[in-house]
Amino acid sequence: MKLEPIDKSILFSSTEIPDVFFTEYLSSANGDYIKVFLYVLFLSKYEKDVKLNDLSKKLALSIKTIQDALKYWEDTGVLVKKHTGYMLVNLQETELLKLYSPKITSSPDDIKKNAKNQYRAAAIENINNQFFQGIMSPSWYNDIDLWFKKYNFDEQVMLALFNYCFDHSALHREYIQVVADDWYKNNVRSFSDLDQYYEKKEKVSALKKSVIKKLGLNRNLTVFEDGYIRKWAIDYSYNMDVIEIALKKVKSNINFEYFDKMISDWHDRNLKTVNEIQDYLNASKQKNDKIKELKKQTKYHSSTQRNYDSFDNIYANN
Repeated sequence: MKLEPIDKSILFSSTEIPDVFFTEYLSSANGDYIKVFLYVLFLSKYEKDVKLNDLSKKLALSIKTIQDALKYWEDTGVLVKKHTGYMLVNLQETELLKLYSPKITSSPDDIKKNAKNQYRAAAIENINNQFFQGIMSPSWYNDIDLWFKKYNFDEQVMLALFNYCFDHSALHREYIQVVADDWYKNNVRSFSDLDQYYEKKEKVSALKKSVIKKLGLNRNLTVFEDGYIRKWAIDYSYNMDVIEIALKKVKSNINFEYFDKMISDWHDRNLKTVNEIQDYLNASKQKNDKIKELKKQTKYHSSTQRNYDSFDNIYANN
């Protein structure tokens, strides 16, 4: 008995996309890159060549965008470049290898069983339900477990991390890693640490806006200027009332380095309040005025003495 092959015309065929693409790759790729991936996946089913010009015309994208997209998927591990072109990897197999790599990853069930306590297991499950609609990819379990170990975050901080990235429409590994690194560098471990971190961040942000407004700047601050303001706000615990005293000292040629030297001098002298700083400045002014007056008097006496000497010389000559 001979079986006739199923009709493979495009009208009745379909291109299958693994679910793992949606859970692992979709969120971190931009729309143009996804268009390129889908069309390359379609072409690979028919073993067609990938030609840049053809892709550019078919997808209405520039050749540069096509090249960037292919490079992106290559760097992500979805495409493998060959001498003759590209090969699409098996995404399911790739994720399976990640999942069972020895000493690095564990299965979701293992992670749940080996979690430090029930709170951590509950936190991971909350992340799954809240941000992944209960269908979180197994590899996410591994990443979350590794982040717990790497950053020593408590469960509330880990939930806050995912909530922050979700609110910023960036729930993908690269962004989560950047935010987690920033929190860790700022000594965030517990939820109370996170509260303090946000308080400091808001204080710096408010002070920065006030400084820009007071100076009438129509530009963003440089990284170094940002650093100065952070130092004044966090390290010195100065508010805008204190900073404004320094800003008023310069009428033109705004120089943050000059402001910093002045404000750092106040801090080094343990001056904390506006009144203490004003008293110091007034005392310094009075001292400078006395020195100027003394120099003026000294100059006057010296000039008078020279005149007397001149008269003496005149009379001596006579």
